[in-house]
Amino acid sequence: MIYQRLNDFPADFLWGASTSAYQVEGAWDEDGKSPSIVDMLDHPQGTADFQVASDHYHRFREDVALFAELGLKAYRFSVAWTRVLPAGTGEVNPAGLAFYRQLIDALLAHGIEPVVTLYHFDLPYVLEQQGGWSNRATIDAFVAYAGVLFDAFGDRVKYWLTINEQNTMILHPGAIGMPKGGALPAKRVLYQQSHHMLVAQARVMALCHQRCPGGKIGPAINTTSMYQETCHPLDAIAAHNWETLRCWSFLDVAVHGRYNPLAWRYLQDRGLAPEMAPADAALLQAGKPDYVAINYYSTATIAASRGDGSDVSARAGDQQIMLGEPGVYRAAENPFVGKTRYGWVIDPVGLRLTLRKTYERYHLPILITENGIGAPDELQADGTIDDDYRIEFMRRHVEQMLLAINDGVDLLGYCPWAAIDVVSTHQGYAKRYGFIYVNRGEQDLKDLRRIRKRSFGWYQRLIAANGRLDR
Repeated sequence: MIYQRLNDFPADFLWGASTSAYQVEGAWDEDGKSPSIVDMLDHPQGTADFQVASDHYHRFREDVALFAELGLKAYRFSVAWTRVLPAGTGEVNPAGLAFYRQLIDALLAHGIEPVVTLYHFDLPYVLEQQGGWSNRATIDAFVAYAGVLFDAFGDRVKYWLTINEQNTMILHPGAIGMPKGGALPAKRVLYQQSHHMLVAQARVMALCHQRCPGGKIGPAINTTSMYQETCHPLDAIAAHNWETLRCWSFLDVAVHGRYNPLAWRYLQDRGLAPEMAPADAALLQAGKPDYVAINYYSTATIAASRGDGSDVSARAGDQQIMLGEPGVYRAAENPFVGKTRYGWVIDPVGLRLTLRKTYERYHLPILITENGIGAPDELQADGTIDDDYRIEFMRRHVEQMLLAINDGVDLLGYCPWAAIDVVSTHQGYAKRYGFIYVNRGEQDLKDLRRIRKRSFGWYQRLIAANGRLDR
């Protein structure tokens, strides 16, 4: 639809940016923090690990001042569970809680809304040794951990997120790194873990509404639209299969409190259906989100399955993510979209479509909590970082966000990845996403100086103009 007149972004639109604790904080074993599962992963040789990261733990005041200069209205970050509860449960670590209290207070002092993710891939390793998300006891541990944060910060934090990209952890477990020894859980184990996460999430959403009367909470799923390769009806079925299994199956449970029927039939047919406790159905129904958060990077194009091993292929540039499943779908190419140097599809219009589908399905406000382009940004001799490709990428996505708002989508805000350069899980600092450059290499920490990229000035002007720049 081509509109004759476009409405502007809402006056209270949350222009923000995002990070995660393990990728930005560093100080991995300081002040009582214990290891998380990501701290214990095997890292590619020569690639930065998470021990120092961008040293945000020691430099957060400087970083928040830069975020304020950038003009951020919101900052989405995660809390490191192991910093607050080193044993996963039980005794609270005062130093860990104090760090996040100081961070939140600094953000609020600069007029920046904190958006807090409770869990971003970094389960306490001590809980992993006890079975991790396969153990139902982790549900209680997560609820107790969330309760500590709600009690400590519920008077200052309005926006909460439960679990970041649960679908990525379940469908592509190798995407967040390989455990020592290189063995990933079987699919049936992963779907049992997923069920435990869904129950934990529902209980935490209900708890948030009890403990934080003014708070809002929701899930954060990596969500994208699927295109069918051709107008062949079987391609349409395959695209719907994968969009349902990859996206809606997770969000349907979070929002409606019940499993998607197609997804449940798939789980039963493949022998993957999780075991449920008698009270689980009621618990899933009791936890309701106030909004939905989506991480959007690209779309996918899908063809009908051939029913054999030829359906499965590695995503371009990433051997950790396999695409396709016999009898379900096969990945296909889309000649109408671009790609990053890492093989990720660039599809701004797909963001508009994804927002429309998500809003029409759930009728809840949407917050975009990740969107961005990774590249090997280079510090030039004159001290500048030219990332015009990032500016162009974001400009095109912002245009589509405005169109989605005019389509009727209730869009709360935009928190692209990332506020500052962070450790990429697989590429370290060779792939950067931030508006702010961190002067370090893979092993050479250099001076960790913060340097504004060209995109910093562009986003600063965009925020000041409430999205009207270039129009």
